[in-house]
Amino acid sequence: MKIEMKGISKSFGKNEVLKDVNFTVKSGEVHALMGENGAGKSTLMNILTGLLDANGGEILVDGQPVKYHDALDAEHSGISFIHQEMNNFGEMTVLENMFLNHEIKNKFGILDMKKMRTQAQKVLQRLDVDIPLNVPIGTLSVGTQQMIEIAKSLMNDTKILILDEPSAALSEKEIDSLFDIIRGLKKQGVGMIYISHRMQEIFEITDQITVMRDGLTVASYATADVDVHQIIKDMVGRDLSDFYPDRNPKYGETRLEVDHFTSKGVFEDVSFSVKAGEILAFSGLMGAGRTEIMRAIFGIDRHDSGTIKINGKEVNLKSPYDSIKHSVGFLTEDRKDEGLILDASIANNIDLPSIDGFVKHGVIDQKADNDFVEMLIKRLTVKATSREDLAGDLSGGNQQKVVLAKWVGSGSQVLILDEPTRGVDVGAKREIYDLMNELTDRGVAIIMISSDLQEVLGFSDRIAVVYEGHLNGEIATKDATQENVMTLATGGKLDE
Repeated sequence: MKIEMKGISKSFGKNEVLKDVNFTVKSGEVHALMGENGAGKSTLMNILTGLLDANGGEILVDGQPVKYHDALDAEHSGISFIHQEMNNFGEMTVLENMFLNHEIKNKFGILDMKKMRTQAQKVLQRLDVDIPLNVPIGTLSVGTQQMIEIAKSLMNDTKILILDEPSAALSEKEIDSLFDIIRGLKKQGVGMIYISHRMQEIFEITDQITVMRDGLTVASYATADVDVHQIIKDMVGRDLSDFYPDRNPKYGETRLEVDHFTSKGVFEDVSFSVKAGEILAFSGLMGAGRTEIMRAIFGIDRHDSGTIKINGKEVNLKSPYDSIKHSVGFLTEDRKDEGLILDASIANNIDLPSIDGFVKHGVIDQKADNDFVEMLIKRLTVKATSREDLAGDLSGGNQQKVVLAKWVGSGSQVLILDEPTRGVDVGAKREIYDLMNELTDRGVAIIMISSDLQEVLGFSDRIAVVYEGHLNGEIATKDATQENVMTLATGGKLDE
């Protein structure tokens, strides 16, 4: 199958989001579709799969014009779209999820479980994965659920598979398994459109790259003929000579000190400190306990023993409210469910932890509050038409900036950032790094949890590595390598 999208345009009211876009993909190739958040990638794919109507242009499949009426119509034609956020029913079994709305019935109208099980096992064998069919799908890892989504698409005889940020929530091992499946499908003649912000993956797994910027296709390359710097330049419209800005930290007093921190069965005897002006990265494999440690420090989850000192004084942080009072902020990994109120305005999200500071005689000083919000929107370059836009309507990168603005505005002196650049485009990443530099220059102590080892090595001062709920070692970033970080992350010791 060969798909050609020619001259595609799309507007929402007066907002023109796609302008004469061209994109081609064919069976047996992995084609990366890249661009910053808001570049138009998702809109283009939604037009391809019938979720949106284009205002102009045409779609050709094997040279013939087509128009799909909905996603099911596209699936029947061999085009499947696996979205970043999977829509599984956690309490239903793997088999029930795989055949949802595609159930096989016998001549009496009764579900033919044997036939469905046989078909499911056949397609899982094609992927060379062994997944139990009778367990609730919600008990399986995100990586395994993603394999099931791919298997579901293959039951429709998929010829072109669209993968939107498929590795965003996967461990390194699960990413390796995903890539093995992609390579296998490629050999079987399946074409794939791979949408990702992760440069290393793009150059490892794809054959072609098309770059979008501001609703336009600006470049298309064979992956082997281009480098990272050119792709970044195409995406942002300027040259980012150094992906990670230089760090020239000037350390002050110890801001946060954690001693013998324990939550039985989750993490044990964790001790560390971070100074004013320092970025301390927390690394480790998925499930090691990094996030759980930080949630307990911030007062979201309980802990059984241990002490916390802020600026040398022992404190008892029983809740996030206590932490905010002591100038501790926490950008959570799950910005949509925990970091933002999606149906509230940008302004209301930003001033949430700071609103008490604008109350005089029981009344909010609206002008001061408005000036405060506008200053932070401008400083963090949040792209929106108005401060009253809903947070849920923003792109992922702009949502992350709003969460950051909330904590910057609250005056946090200790800032915990859990996966601060996950799902964020390359231009917004650089803006977040620049902001982190600015904050540490002002004496803020930052703890950065990151699963991106290149980010850990490229933009931190010290690395604490967690293994199975224990702090297994610390390394100065200037002395760190991927090998010794991974040695600690897998339970080894550097002196062995």
